[in-house]
Amino acid sequence: MKIQDEQLVWVQAVSYEDLAVNTGKTIRYQGEEVALFKMKNGKLQAIQNRCPHKEGVLAEGIVCDDHVYCPMHDRKIHLPSGLVQAPDTGCVRTYTTKVLDGSIYIGFPIEKEMAS
Repeated sequence: MKIQDEQLVWVQAVSYEDLAVNTGKTIRYQGEEVALFKMKNGKLQAIQNRCPHKEGVLAEGIVCDDHVYCPMHDRKIHLPSGLVQAPDTGCVRTYTTKVLDGSIYIGFPIEKEMAS
């Protein structure tokens, strides 16, 4: 199910109750791949699913506090900002999430062609 507003297309990902705490889930939408996480405190984080270093699948990484560790080379990525932590460099895209009627939705930017 999709919901569109002025800037985002909201795509239904998974039931909030079905998403395990501190375990990533891969969500795909129109060629984009997102790693979705439910933190210990119940907050949701969604980031680009590939590490900028060597394309490791971040949904398979280990979550600790507000970070996920890339399963390939242990790069530490801050989930709220998408920034790779020093001394390493880089960043991944972050996505807005919301819960509506028990389902998690991820906000994908509307392409310019779609907005016209």
